[in-house]
Parts: sequence; C-alpha cells; structure tokens
Amino acid sequence: MHAEVIVIGAGIVGAACAHALAQIGRRVLVLDARIGGATGAGMGHLVVMDDNPAELALSSHSTAQWRALAPRMIEDCAYSACGTLWIAANEEEMAEAERKQQRLRTHGIESRLLDGAALARAEPALRKGLAGALEVPGDGILYAPNAARWLLAQAGDSVRVEHAKVDEIEGDGTLRLVDGSRRNAPQIVLANGIEATTLCPELPIRPKKGHLLITDRYPGTVHHQLVELGYVTSAHHSDGDSVAFNVQPRPTGQLLIGSSRQFDTTDPAVEAPMLARMLQRTLEYLPGLADLTAVRSWTGMRAATPDGLPLLGKHPWREKLWLAVGHEGLGVTTAPGSAHLLAALMNGANPEFDAAPYAPRGLLEPA
Repeated sequence: MHAEVIVIGAGIVGAACAHALAQIGRRVLVLDARIGGATGAGMGHLVVMDDNPAELALSSHSTAQWRALAPRMIEDCAYSACGTLWIAANEEEMAEAERKQQRLRTHGIESRLLDGAALARAEPALRKGLAGALEVPGDGILYAPNAARWLLAQAGDSVRVEHAKVDEIEGDGTLRLVDGSRRNAPQIVLANGIEATTLCPELPIRPKKGHLLITDRYPGTVHHQLVELGYVTSAHHSDGDSVAFNVQPRPTGQLLIGSSRQFDTTDPAVEAPMLARMLQRTLEYLPGLADLTAVRSWTGMRAATPDGLPLLGKHPWREKLWLAVGHEGLGVTTAPGSAHLLAALMNGANPEFDAAPYAPRGLLEPA
C-alpha cells in the first residue's frame, strides 16, 4: 500500500488518528513498536474535564464522539455508560459542584446535583456523611487497548499496521527504522505518547507516573465512576507526588482503583508507599474496600505538557511532521476529538472547534 500518511504509535491516540484520517479518504500506515504505553496501563475513563475552556471543549467533543461510536463497538471494548459522580466531601466542595455544573451547562452537558441522601442511595458503599455529588451521566469507561484495535480495524484496507520501531526522524521527514530500513509518506503523525521525546527531544513533555490496582470480582459494589471533587487540587499539582480518590466499576464486576501522580520518573516498579497512600485515600471514601481482595497492581507513564493540554498540529520546523502528543491522563477521553481536529488541519479544513489552544508550543529551539 502506498501510504499518504504514516502514524507513529498504535495506542488509542494513534489509532484514533488513523481512523479519522481514513474517514477523510487517506491511506494510512501505522507503525506499532509494540512496547506498550499509557493506553494499556490507564483507567480508560471517558470524562468531561473543565479545568479550563480548552480542556472542556476537547473533552466534551470527544466524549460525544465516543457515545456515537459506542453502539457499533464490539463487546471486548468493554464500553460502559456508567457516568461519573464527582463526590463532594463537605459544603465547600458542594459549592464547587454547583460551579462545575454551571460550567458544564454552558457547553450543553447534562448533569445533576445529588444531596447527601441521594448520593447514599446511589452509592451505598460510600462512607456516611458526604455532602453530595455532581452526576455527569454522559461520561463512561472502556477498555482502551481493545478500543484502539477496534478503531484500526474499522478502516478496512485504508489502514495498514506494521510492527516496527522508528529509530530516527531524518531531516527530510523520512523515518529510519531500527532494522535500518526507511519509510516515507507526504505526512507523518507522531502519536506515541511518552516515547515521543525519544524521536523529538525538543517536545516539552515530562513523564507522570501513576499507580493502579484492580480487585477481584464484586459485582454491584459500585455503580458509577467515582471521583473526589478535590481531584483537581489533589492530583493535578504541577509538581510533587499526589493521590486522589478515583474508582471505576468494570463490566467484569472488578473495581479499578486510582489515582496517583509522580513527576520525572520512568521507573515502572510498583512503589509500596505510594500505593498504600493511594489506597488509604480510597478507604476514606469506600471503607468497605478493606475487606476486598486485590488481584493486581501496576504503573503507567502519562505524557504531560506544562499546561496540561495536548500538542495538536504541525511541528513548527520538522518537515512533514504533525503532532498528536502530550495528552497526560486524558488520552483515552480526548483521542477522537484530537484525531478529528488534527485530520481537519492536515486536510486544510476548519476543525469543529478552535484549534489554537492546542497548537504546538513551548518546544526547545534546535541546537
């Protein structure tokens, strides 16, 4: 196949880019290094985030696209329209829930406030005395590795996947693989998450390590994705270690538990102190969790930019190269919106929403 676009990376962002480019008629070659990444390690949440207007625009467009895709997904994508409950521990956080609802309303996103009694009825396993919650019913979860494979399979002959690792992006945009062979196309998309800096060290991306733990099967224990409203202040610090309460009910009946954040380490080892800190935070909200059996814990690396927004657009000086990197912990959520925005830009068309906030920025100047 003569490729018109080569996508480096077959995770959820790379797969979504290939899918979106195929939809506009491009023939795409995806290079999959098969070294794993955030797609396989993350929680697979589809959640509207509103830390800033650009994040809200991208995540709301993306979750809408996931909902449109969901009826066609195969079962092993494990899509669940479980919604999110943003938990307010006290009246101060309840006031933040009301402000959050107002922000979501401006984008037409449905949500509803639950007082403490309604929250207790919705999620009886939560500790007593919580102030309430904001329910966002349009959020969901899925199993990202299978969703990525499903996206790649939807394009038929328009997308071909080659198992190969890129060793260098040469000056004219040619890709040299580790076996010494070369691949070329009129346009190249870099969408390989935390590995992007090995090919483009000028990118302003830092690793952000996270721990996860999954329990045995306890169907019906939790019904929604549960996130503390203090998540933004607890887990989105620009520096320093942090934890926050975040639990998902997987379709298997298991509970997937997060989250933690550590900057500037790529050591994949599970760290007992950080895992214990994360679980202690979880027990503050779900005390019954102490009686459940954990079956596995692991870590993953998010690719974080200084402002938390991905880099989407043409690389400012590298030939042929387009960027779809730096999604931090929202790669699964924002993959389809990022892909459609980038595909429109690559096609010379206007995206459905303003692309300016995500334009590549903060790159180190070439030596």
